[in-house]
Amino acid sequence: MYPPSRKDFIALTLPDSSNHPYNNGKHRRQSCWRKWKQLSRLQRSLILFLLMLLLIFGLFSFPSITEQWRGKSHHLPVTTRTKHTFRIETFLFLHVLFFPPFSVATGGSVDRLEVVRDTFRHAWKGYKDHAWGRDELKPISKSFGEWFGLGLTLIDSLDTMWILGLKEEFTEAKSWVEQELSFSKNTDVNLFETTIRVLGGLLSTYHLTGDQLFLDKAKDLGSRLMPAFNTPSKIPFSDVNIGKGTAHPPRWTTDSTLAEVTSIQLEFRELSRLTQEPQYQEVVNEVMKQVHNLGGKQDGLVPMFINTNSGQFTHKGVFTLGARADSYYEYLLKQWIQGGKTEDTLLEDYLQAIDGVKKHLVRQTGPNRLTFVGELSHNRFNPKMDHLVCFLPGTLALGAHNGLPGDHMDLAVKLMETCYQMYKQMETGLSPEIAHFNLQASDSQDIYVKPADRHNLLRPETVESLFYLYRFTKDTKYRDWGWEILQSFNKYTKVAGGGYTSINNVEDPTNPGPRDKMESFFLGETLKYLYLLFSDDAELLHLDKYVFNTEAHPLPIWPSSPK
Repeated sequence: MYPPSRKDFIALTLPDSSNHPYNNGKHRRQSCWRKWKQLSRLQRSLILFLLMLLLIFGLFSFPSITEQWRGKSHHLPVTTRTKHTFRIETFLFLHVLFFPPFSVATGGSVDRLEVVRDTFRHAWKGYKDHAWGRDELKPISKSFGEWFGLGLTLIDSLDTMWILGLKEEFTEAKSWVEQELSFSKNTDVNLFETTIRVLGGLLSTYHLTGDQLFLDKAKDLGSRLMPAFNTPSKIPFSDVNIGKGTAHPPRWTTDSTLAEVTSIQLEFRELSRLTQEPQYQEVVNEVMKQVHNLGGKQDGLVPMFINTNSGQFTHKGVFTLGARADSYYEYLLKQWIQGGKTEDTLLEDYLQAIDGVKKHLVRQTGPNRLTFVGELSHNRFNPKMDHLVCFLPGTLALGAHNGLPGDHMDLAVKLMETCYQMYKQMETGLSPEIAHFNLQASDSQDIYVKPADRHNLLRPETVESLFYLYRFTKDTKYRDWGWEILQSFNKYTKVAGGGYTSINNVEDPTNPGPRDKMESFFLGETLKYLYLLFSDDAELLHLDKYVFNTEAHPLPIWPSSPK
């Protein structure tokens, strides 16, 4: 998630970092075993197959050896049929030796899971070496950036480490939370970002581990965020001083963005359920009630801004599923699921909104009929789609899985293809922040990128949706697409010595332009969803038991009792 929005085949070897533009001459020679593990399964299989052929050829070139093995030393006759049978048995033995049986699903993902773990370890190494306990790593300059001073990357990564089985790294991070994490400091934090990253991260880690430490920290933080709701309209301010207990809107406006005030509900509701203190759920439910009753919508679509004094929409007539509005739609569905599908108003608002999306925002490109979601400004359509909108295929698929109309899944599949093409058609294999689409029937390209939109921030939305689509369809192409994206991250954003960086230009593979910033959501969301995409464990965070917040932190679906 990135402000002010919701979050912001043949396998190939990972690139040799000795030629990487960011290594600064510090490439470390890898061990033979490490290089072997970096080969794809196909490459390893080919090597082993050649070795097996050489071994078989060698055995059959010396019949006296085979005869001895079959008992000639004991003067037993060896018939032609016996020799032929032995050769088959030998072949089968060696085949099983070199190629143990494996399922199709598992075979394609075992190495990929390890690559995700290695990618996380590399990112974590940079953070641990140069930004430990800080908010964000600057991997190029080997330094750090502070936003709120709450160790955002560390807390965002806790449940990822647990899910990936990185227990040593998790234990180190837990010690920091226990000894260093304090919410009593005199600092302003953004209500939305702190809720989804820190509060959500602590709550999910509590559920996964059962460790009371994380719930205690969550309760402390939740209570300190409550002053944000002390507004004339009960629509919360965007910023809170967690040490002083004061809150205020941004310095430049009295508005809050719609995504900010309607994408904190999962976390506050869950905090009330765990603590049996209703005030957290009450304040966020009041926000949803007011938004539900407001005028200014268009077939379920809502404006991007809401005033904290009047409680009314501002900047009316502008509708997008991108920055500043995106996770409103996501949280309508997810609150309904979280609450056991009992809150009909949430479902009604979600269904109406999706109908509005299909009516006003969905279009197809002229050249190849790619389906995309554009924007509407005072009834004028703009064929522009943020990468953030790529959360929508996964959300639509999740709704269809929970009994909503089948055409939601049809739209999800089409949009998933487009989000993949936003990566595939770029020279680096990485999506731009914003794509523009060609509506004209011509031989030109479907997607084009403006210079100001060519950056990539290591965002998770596309791999998030790939995870949902694979879980519900079992179509392995979604795994293959995710694998291509992971390889592109490793090729163009990996920094020698540790860490990954956002880049400025996805259209220039020779000079992608490192931005010197690793967003916390790369570890908290992107790598987590990739791991879940490649995992064959159907019970790992089962989607009938957990709902993910907009920062990929899993929370239990009610009425599951707290641990």
